[in-house]
Amino acid sequence: MIVNGTGIGLRAPHYEEVLQRRPALAFLEVHSENFFAAGGAPLALLERVRAAYPLSLHGVGLSLGSTDPLREAHLAKLQALVARFDPALVSEHLCWSSNGGRHANDLLPLPYTEESLTHVCSRVQQLQERLKRRVLVENVSSYLAFEGSTIPEWDFVAAVARRTGCGVLLDVNNIWVSAANHGFDARRYLQAIDADSVGEIHLAGFEEADGTLIDTHGAAVSEAVWALYGEAIARFGRRPTLVERDSNIPALDALLAEAARAESIAARTAELAA
Repeated sequence: MIVNGTGIGLRAPHYEEVLQRRPALAFLEVHSENFFAAGGAPLALLERVRAAYPLSLHGVGLSLGSTDPLREAHLAKLQALVARFDPALVSEHLCWSSNGGRHANDLLPLPYTEESLTHVCSRVQQLQERLKRRVLVENVSSYLAFEGSTIPEWDFVAAVARRTGCGVLLDVNNIWVSAANHGFDARRYLQAIDADSVGEIHLAGFEEADGTLIDTHGAAVSEAVWALYGEAIARFGRRPTLVERDSNIPALDALLAEAARAESIAARTAELAA
């Protein structure tokens, strides 16, 4: 299934309202791990969602970059979920979140080195072989960098896609946050990513604390990120675009308004490029 257009991240406060109103959205995205149960209300709800919309499954807990083995139980549940719902998109974060079997509730950046690149590519290939499909990997926001990194983050992400054939879930907000925190040019990041690899774009909001931008997913998309999104569409063309909100979740109409703005920017930019 091919999707294009704009969607929103479906969160619990909006489950029933979305299903009742059926707003005009290209797709809906959920966090995979919230639906790992063998049965019950969550899967019954997802059946209703899938009957109404194309679905994107977005993972937050696989810890692709960790040196811990990929957890068999996690892979098996994800595989079953993909087989049952046949999602249009499947994605996971390019990060690590576990060490020695202990899991951190965070998406931590990788050291960008050749050794790390080889390691994470092997893990992405393992995931794709298990699911028998192309997976998208998402760039994460960061606040500190490893001194031992030898590869610019944007070249690292691009190399993962080239070596494994995976796609990139390009989070424009995360690019802006990391660029501000580390002092690089966000547009340089866009230029480094192969256009054919971009399978989805995320938009979200950040907050500022003591001069640092924090990726909270708890605010409206900033004007700077909207501008960068327009540049991304100009470079990559229209891509499935998602508006995310994970905290301070507003009324559904506020998210739909942001989705409509993303759709307008994409349409206008594509028209100018034609």
